[in-house]
Amino acid sequence: MALVLYRRHRRDCKAAHPEQLHTSEFDERKKGYRRCDCPIVASGTLAGRFRRQSTGTWEWDTAKALLAALEQAGSWDAQKPKPSQPPIAAASDPRRITILEATEAYMATCKHRGLQPSSLSKYRTSMNQLTAYSDSRGYLLLDQLTVADMDRFYASWKDGKRAGAKKLARLKAFVKFCRKRKWLSDDITEDLQPQQGSSIPANKTPFTDEELNRIYAACDVLGGPKPPGPGAREWTGSDLQTFIMLSVYTGLRISDVATFNIRERLEGNDVFLRMHKTRKPLFTWIPDWLVSRLKEMEQKNGALIFRTGQSLQMQTMAELWRVKLAKAFKIAGPFEEPPLPHRFRHTFVRILLEKGVPVADVAELIGDTEEIVRRHYARWVPERQARLTKILKDAFDDKPKPKLVALPGGRG
Repeated sequence: MALVLYRRHRRDCKAAHPEQLHTSEFDERKKGYRRCDCPIVASGTLAGRFRRQSTGTWEWDTAKALLAALEQAGSWDAQKPKPSQPPIAAASDPRRITILEATEAYMATCKHRGLQPSSLSKYRTSMNQLTAYSDSRGYLLLDQLTVADMDRFYASWKDGKRAGAKKLARLKAFVKFCRKRKWLSDDITEDLQPQQGSSIPANKTPFTDEELNRIYAACDVLGGPKPPGPGAREWTGSDLQTFIMLSVYTGLRISDVATFNIRERLEGNDVFLRMHKTRKPLFTWIPDWLVSRLKEMEQKNGALIFRTGQSLQMQTMAELWRVKLAKAFKIAGPFEEPPLPHRFRHTFVRILLEKGVPVADVAELIGDTEEIVRRHYARWVPERQARLTKILKDAFDDKPKPKLVALPGGRG
């Protein structure tokens, strides 16, 4: 009987595989497999003796070298071959840590900081991508990652300039976290720089009033039957209109609208936005007719007026409405700029600025700084244009002017 190799997982498996589970090298090459340092076992019959024997290693190459030595000697008593390179220290070495342990520790810290679920999701995605890259290279321990690995990892990204810059910042923060804990001796991301142009603010493009009217009209032909499954609810074009109106009148993000709890966030005509830095609640006002529409949806759906599926996960609830909005955008098109749900928030800002609401008040309502509002929404700030116009008039008021000469044909 030929000898075979398999990994036998321990109770304290770093990748949380079930105790006594057997996996092969082929299993571990599959995409998404979680690597660990559980021992590899050789099993089979030599010299008439069936036996299972630990190879004393978690590395497949070293285990296969031992297997070859055993088969060549025809005995279970063959000496273990010495690896050609110094063996990697055990993952239990207090000075070394696995990539999985490091990323999980970092995510635990991020959660403790109280980051929003949307932000946590981005950090988790970044850590999962780093883990997947490490798996593709056969790495288990954090200090196996090198500067060259970071170059290859960074070069593999398909993100846009700004998204890539933010992801790079998250990667650098992770490396800094590991260095502070002495898990890494060097900053392996030190030479990585964001793409040129990534620091240039993206243009904020609100919907125009004409585009909003087209989107509302598109909702009239939309709606859907109750989908299968427990907790599923019908939705109508009127529901979608109400969703959009609440977005435009409050500036709330799509995830906040999708999970809107009317009994917790609506007081009369005031919609709760968040706690202000003074620890006092901050509200925005909505008209009576919109309050009535929200109340009607409460009668139909309960407190979570925009819940249309079984899941209560914020990301899932928001994604369901992204799909519905995409249908309305397709009917209402074409648009000069991609019609994304976040543009409703920009529209909220645009409407306020066009009505002369001070920048400081607008910034407070959307939870941003005056500098950010001026930088991204400058073209809709009347006071800015008035100030620039006055500067130009004063600058050229006393400058020489040529005499007007009559043009041929009597035009002058």
